[in-house]
Order: sequence, then structure tokens, then C-alpha cells
Amino acid sequence: MNHAMPPDLAALNTRFAIPGRLRFMDCGAGLPMADIHTPLATARVALQGAQVLAWRPDGVAPVLWLSGAAVFAPGKAVRGGIPVCWPWFGDRPGQGQHGFVRTRLWELRHTSLDVHGQVHLSLGLQDDVATRALWDHAFDLELRVTVGTTLTLQLTTRNTGTQALTLTEALHTYFSVGDIRQTTVHGLDGTRYLDKLQGFAPSQQHGPVHFTGETDRVYTPTTADCVIDDADQKRRITLAKTGSQATVVWNPWVDKEKTMADMAPGGYQRMVCVETVNAAPHVITVAPGAQHSLGTTFSVAV
Repeated sequence: MNHAMPPDLAALNTRFAIPGRLRFMDCGAGLPMADIHTPLATARVALQGAQVLAWRPDGVAPVLWLSGAAVFAPGKAVRGGIPVCWPWFGDRPGQGQHGFVRTRLWELRHTSLDVHGQVHLSLGLQDDVATRALWDHAFDLELRVTVGTTLTLQLTTRNTGTQALTLTEALHTYFSVGDIRQTTVHGLDGTRYLDKLQGFAPSQQHGPVHFTGETDRVYTPTTADCVIDDADQKRRITLAKTGSQATVVWNPWVDKEKTMADMAPGGYQRMVCVETVNAAPHVITVAPGAQHSLGTTFSVAV
């Protein structure tokens, strides 16, 4: 639905590149992405969807997972990294899954290098005729990304109209793990969850989350940090979050994977999604002239 031409790479590099640290390149089909290399970390951020595709602190194996069958094409969602789901999370009949911003080209607003060696990017999106056909509201949406030994994302919704905005949202993060069967997620013990595989029947978590089959759960309410224990790679990934009342944990397992054209065979064994979310019953309302921010920070201990 976004017919804008991708920005010229030369123009992006002239205006926004940081010598020796950040440059822009083609991630496929003429779609630009920021390629970041610093002594602290490497990362890649696509302008389509404002999607972080990769992040790897120095001396650490890749933290984000990207499908070996991911499709890079205008208007197509990319399987992996950190898709931005907004202004709805999940499926909306007739309007697609996870909103419309993950397949649109965002405007690159700012890049910088701070005194600590971290790279900062700001990407934005505003309403237009195409967005209003799907969701009739005025808005300014901005994602700020900070790349260093930690990775921080902050998604800010600004209501630029005269009517209140009601929305759900997620930073739908795919993490790379060595073996899903040896992976556990901590921080949700005692939390109630809605099990999508059981028609969203309520249940309660006891101890860490283990994976023995397809898993699709909305843990709510929870503002707690989570830790992914990636035993096969002997590391722990910590997820801290702000402005979020829910956490989604997902792995498609083998049968669901077979139905997904952009999942390479066996990919489910090396990934887990632990997502920073606001979803039903935690709907976000933003008054005219107000704003709301959803944030998350990842760190790795080996």
C-alpha cells in the first residue's frame, strides 16, 4: 500500500552516514538499510518497517534471528529481526496481520554517534491517504534505535489529530538460540497467560517457560524483565521493557513451520520470540496532543 520510491542510497549516505561507523546499502529489491559497524557492536536496520534485522555485540554470537527464507521485497513483511506491529497486534480480518507499518517505508530522521561509541537512529512515519483507508487517524510514529553493547528501541506514538487513538502494538523480537529444546524463558513464573493454541483459554505459568511443541502465549499483566537462557550457546539474554503490560512468547514448531513459506526447514529449532507488547485487554489510548512510548533494551551475558 506504500507506493513511495525507496530513497537513493547515495543521498542517504551523503546526509546520514557516519564515516567508519554507519553506511547505507541495499538489503534486496532496492530497499535501503543502515549497516552499522563499531567497536561495540554490529547491526542492520531496514528502512522498510523500521525493522532491526541484526544485532551482535562484539565477541558475541548474533542475538537476533533472521529466517534463511526471509523475503526482501517492497510491501512484504520480513521474517525475523524486530518487526514493528502497529496500530494493531495480531490478525484483523480483511486488513491483515500486525498492522501496516512493518511493510511501509519509513523516513530516516536522524543518525548520530555518542561519546560512548553508540550509534543512534531515528525513523518516523506519519498518516497519509493510504493509512487512513485502513485506520482513519492522524499520527506521528517514531522509532529510536540505540546500538551498542546493549540494544535499545523506543517506539513513540504521537496523536496529531483531534480524536483519541486506541491501539495495540508490539516489538515482535525474534531471538537466535542454539537449540529451542535447551532454551528456557525466565521472569514469568506465576503470571497468567492466554493460550492461543487453546482458543485463548486462561492459564498460569509455573516456573520458567520450556519448549516441547508449538507455543503461542500472551502473558498479562506483566511489566517484568525476562531472561532467555540459551543453554546451547552458554549465554543469557535479558529483556527489560517500559510502557508494556504484556509479553508474548512464540515458537511455531515443526508443523506450523511447514505452513510458512518464509521459514526455512528446521528454522524453528534456532529461534524464539519474546515480544514486548500491549495487547487485549491492555489497549492503549492516546489523547489528542498526547503521546505514548513502548520501549525495550536487550543485553547479553556469557
